[in-house]
Amino acid sequence: MFAAALSVLALAAPATVARPPIAWHPIPYPASRRREMAAYAQRHYGTRTWRLRNPRVIVEHMTAGPSLMSAWWTFAPDRPDGELHELPGVCAHFIIDVNGSVHQLVPLGTMCRHTVGLNWTAIGIEHVGATGEQTLANPRQRAASLRLTNWLRCRFGISVRNVIGHNESLSSPYHHERVARLRTQTHGDWPAAPMRRYRAALGRMAC
Repeated sequence: MFAAALSVLALAAPATVARPPIAWHPIPYPASRRREMAAYAQRHYGTRTWRLRNPRVIVEHMTAGPSLMSAWWTFAPDRPDGELHELPGVCAHFIIDVNGSVHQLVPLGTMCRHTVGLNWTAIGIEHVGATGEQTLANPRQRAASLRLTNWLRCRFGISVRNVIGHNESLSSPYHHERVARLRTQTHGDWPAAPMRRYRAALGRMAC
């Protein structure tokens, strides 16, 4: 599946869903970071590119931090991450604040390090807070998350079943990791129980 997906650059499906309000809040992503991302992709996926083409997965995350800016400052520096100690620095495409505001950090055509095994084909969305249950209980953040995710899935033709929580990454049919020690690496945010509720709500939204 991995090789086939890389060999076919399907056009994004035209979205009839209106683009939600998104604030452009970019992190530094200069040529040096792009080179590091391409080298990372070569090591982990076997393809030397920093570009995100034809994304097939959307991954929901929690920042585990108190604020939008604490998350932004986690992603902005290009330094080895504290867990796997690799470059480039970790990042996600979007952060959704507790007030429902949506902030985009990198262009959608740029790969970010947010989910081991899926960065080659996944858009990453971070939610300020500790748990998916908190997001689902916050009307503004929940509504903003669903609007953003629905717009993205409709734009790129991503099925609801491929909208996953970080904790579900290992069960994705798109999971691909060349480094043996990382093939079972995942995180605890957005496990199956809150994601079932999230996908049920998402499935009621039309493209």
